[in-house]
Amino acid sequence: MGLEYRDMGADVRANMVQEVTFDLDRGSLYPSQRLNEEGLRVWPDTLMEAVKNQTDSWLESQIRDRRLLKSHESRRKPTGGFTQALIPHTAPQTLAEGEFNRFYIRGLCLKALSEDIPYLIAYRARYSESPRRESEAIIGKKFHPQQLLDDLRASTGIDTVLGLPPGPNSGLSVAVP
Repeated sequence: MGLEYRDMGADVRANMVQEVTFDLDRGSLYPSQRLNEEGLRVWPDTLMEAVKNQTDSWLESQIRDRRLLKSHESRRKPTGGFTQALIPHTAPQTLAEGEFNRFYIRGLCLKALSEDIPYLIAYRARYSESPRRESEAIIGKKFHPQQLLDDLRASTGIDTVLGLPPGPNSGLSVAVP
């Protein structure tokens, strides 16, 4: 089950498409290291279809059903060196929700800027039985749309300076107050 996007509408979707195109034009679309060769090849079109017409749940099912992720990844051992570890079974959900949410937030930032909405507010978009303290501290926090947009554009696929979203699987997003 995907995230609840409170302010999803045709205008936000159009902005999401604009933001995916922005990243494609700059060559900065996040290429997860967990994507396999086929995944890297189809990721831009699959993500674009998701933001145009689908959901993060659809994107997750595409990643899983089309087997777009590697089966293993290299991990550093505490004693030094590397080992091969299975990709977690939650990886399709993590990638799909994370990237779809980042473009949703960017699209919502563009909407807020065009409508002179002074700030967006963080909320829990997915229930969590044991939420992280860091995530809970962000709920209700106000974010200036231009700062948040700039932060997400600059930190593609990595943690943001403003801390939103606060890492993988946080279940947080933003909404118009």
